[in-house]
Amino acid sequence: MDLTFTEAEEDFRRQLRAWLRANIPEEWKRPGFWESFDDDESFRLRREWERAKALAGFAGIQWPTEYGGRGGTPGMKAIYDEEMVLARAPRTVNPLGLTFLAPTVMAIGTDAQRKEIIGPMLRNEVIWCQGFSEPGAGSDLAALATKGVRDGDDFIVNGQKVWTTNAVHGDKIFALVRTEPGSTRHRGISMLLIDMHQPGVEARPLRQMSGASEFGEVFFTDARVPATDCLGEIGDGWRTAMLLLSFERGASGIAQYTEFRRQYDEIAAVAKRLGRDRDPVIRDRLARVLTELECLRLHAMYVLTQVECGRDLGSESSMTKLQWSETFQDLWEVFDDILGEDATLDSIGELDLRPMHTESMWSRSVTIWGGSSQVQRNITAERVLGLPR
Repeated sequence: MDLTFTEAEEDFRRQLRAWLRANIPEEWKRPGFWESFDDDESFRLRREWERAKALAGFAGIQWPTEYGGRGGTPGMKAIYDEEMVLARAPRTVNPLGLTFLAPTVMAIGTDAQRKEIIGPMLRNEVIWCQGFSEPGAGSDLAALATKGVRDGDDFIVNGQKVWTTNAVHGDKIFALVRTEPGSTRHRGISMLLIDMHQPGVEARPLRQMSGASEFGEVFFTDARVPATDCLGEIGDGWRTAMLLLSFERGASGIAQYTEFRRQYDEIAAVAKRLGRDRDPVIRDRLARVLTELECLRLHAMYVLTQVECGRDLGSESSMTKLQWSETFQDLWEVFDDILGEDATLDSIGELDLRPMHTESMWSRSVTIWGGSSQVQRNITAERVLGLPR
């Protein structure tokens, strides 16, 4: 395991840090700033800022230069993730497109798809959503019911997707659709690239308990999709989906560690301010979660080292997701226990708890989305440790 970065990577850090310092207004870093805007205005501000960042050359860090990327190393991407958190930079508005769709298009897309998709996505001219989850399918992705019926050179799509990130602000959606009549499970599925601004596509927001509407549900009613807007082969969408999801494997967890470590310091400060830091049980809980955090940091550096050596971690990526999501949840459970019965209050004296409550509520979801902890444990047991089913 290598815990160091090269001189070129450290030079990149200095350049990025200087740009972020000059281009993030101080008020943006104030707790509760983004919560003071409605979802539409927050999205607009972040979209414009991220476009400026891309034009300055600080986007697509590992993407080849031919696609508008920086052509950087895995170490540079790790530094980018870390510095964005340290600078309290705005969250990306195009996470699923940038993380999953773009590298898949680079790998198996047609020349026309590469030209039409990658550049506009990098500059945030087109916001992409992911249409995988469906009502009634639970964690079983292969149980999808959305259908696409061939009509000449097009597919006519009918069905529904749910828990779609940025559905309301999306311009296009990459969706798994059953395109072969009578097919079941993993067969007969295609990944279609669907324009969300056409007739027959409706996105509705889903209000979360925090008050935000990050997710939505998408309804297709006779939506028309050209057959040329299929990513990968028609009927081979499951293979395309597995390739797309594999691009998360290079993520080492450095960004998560950096953010969680800052949150830990904030939670410990709350404990001290409320006098709970003298409670031996709370002190033990804080020590335990700090140990978990440092284990996450070491695991993140191990994963980064393996990726830099060209190793495909494959199913081992399940261990990373399991570790950071469980650690994050443990961290905010300590916060709730520190507050005790005061956990229902928006503030205690001059201490505004609302931003921290938002994180606490969000932490309940992370062991579900992106593959639940139960699924990740099964994958680790069967495919990494070789245990019997």
